[in-house]
This record gives sequence, structure tokens and C-alpha cells, in this order.
Amino acid sequence: MSLSTETTKYLNNLCRKFRIDLIQMLHKAQTGHPGGSLSATEIITTLYFEKMKVFPENPESPERDRFILSKGHAAPMLYLALAEKGFFQKEELKSFRQLDSILQGHPCVKGTPGIDLSTGPLGLGVSAAAGMAIGNKLKNINSYVYVIMGDGELQEGIVWEAAMSASKFKLNNLIAILDNNGVQLDGTVEDIMPMLDITKKWEAFGWNVINIDGHDVDQISEAIDSAKQSIDKPTIIIAKTIKGKGVSFMEGKNIWHGKPINNEEYEKAMAQLEEDEK
Repeated sequence: MSLSTETTKYLNNLCRKFRIDLIQMLHKAQTGHPGGSLSATEIITTLYFEKMKVFPENPESPERDRFILSKGHAAPMLYLALAEKGFFQKEELKSFRQLDSILQGHPCVKGTPGIDLSTGPLGLGVSAAAGMAIGNKLKNINSYVYVIMGDGELQEGIVWEAAMSASKFKLNNLIAILDNNGVQLDGTVEDIMPMLDITKKWEAFGWNVINIDGHDVDQISEAIDSAKQSIDKPTIIIAKTIKGKGVSFMEGKNIWHGKPINNEEYEKAMAQLEEDEK
């Protein structure tokens, strides 16, 4: 089912706001990961503000959909969504990566409302997600488990072990989304470890595969609706994205995986994002 014009506009406006907030937050902290956060903006926003069943007033409700940010370095964008959704006060965002903050550099289930799994070691997320999905089936809980992965992460063997298990157990309540921006910490995926045909790989492991533009909220929404129609397979949505999306000098550059934003870069980025907001 297509999104209404009003909903599409609402989600896109949120994405623009989150990009501005992200640059402000990371510039203030002088630490964090802008590139992978910016590439996942539309995915996280569509999940939290259109698709997922979550309860900010009761974050641990057994009936909630689970969300795992396996590419844990994109935590800043997740925190912005959680704060906007009402899981904690927006004032907390000012303490990002500071001593005693509830907002660590990577998601931590202890102390941060709305986090379902502590992540950081790449490859962990889809394995844990499979376990959660099995648990929901055993408990007859009619909820979904969502996991966002990075494409450099697919170089981890644990991802493919989990993929086999999820297929064997017919986990149609598991929806993975690949933030396919083609760039990892030290360079492009093609230069470091080419993954060849990702679609065929996942299909060979028994998954339902959907390819989309990961910056198009309508396509993201429709892909999730389609994934929910799967009868006996887990689904992976391969979302083609751009690392650093929205800030021209960050786009496609691996240096912006985790580089601090200096004053000159901050002014340049803000000028671009504020112009896009008009």
C-alpha cells in the first residue's frame, strides 16, 4: 500500500530535520559516525514513524516489534529517532558520548530506553535477530524483528551462519535491511572484499530478497509491506544508499565513517542542509 502524499512529506521533513540535528550533535561532541548515520536516515525514520509497532511509554512491552541496529556505529541517527518518538527527553542528546551519558557511541541495552540489543561487533545483529524471531514464534507473539546491517558487515562469517538458520526455521517474522552504501571504514567494499552479487547470495541462502532505493521512503514502506506477505521465508531488503547522504563533501567518502566535524566543515554542512530544508 502506497503512502499518502501527506505521510511521504511528513517522513521526508523528519529526515531533513534529523540530518541537521545529527550534524549539530556530532559537531558538539567532536566524535561519532556521520557517514553511516546519514545513509540510514530514511530507513530508520520510516521504520520508527510509519512501520514499527513500538511503545515509548512501555519500551519493553512483549508485543512490540524488535529493532536491532547491527551497524551500531549509526547509533546517533537511532538516538535522534528514539528521542523524537518519546523514549527519552531530547535534552539527553546533548550528552552523546559523554561520561555517564545514557547515549553511548554504540547502542547499549543497559540504560537506554528503546534499545533491544547492545551492538558494535559487526555480524552480531542478524544472529540475535534470528533468535528473537524464533522466540516470538515459540511464544505466539505476532510481532516482527527488524535488523539493519552494513554491507561491509556481510564480510563476517557469522552473518551467513545466521542466514542459514533463519531460512531453515522459516522466520517470516524477520526482516533484515541492508544499508548498501558500498563504503566501509577503510575504503569501498569492492576494494576491500568484493561481495559480488548480493541478491543471488541471499536468494541462495533461502531468503526473500527485495531491492530498493534506500533514500525513498515510499519504496522502503512498500518493501516492508511486501516482506510481511512472505509465508515461509525471512526477508532482506537491499537498500541502495549513499554514505554521507545530504552533505556533498561527505557523500561516498570512507573518511567520513567516523571523522570529527571541524568548525569549517560544520558551517558548510549546515548551509547545505538548511538550504535543502527550504
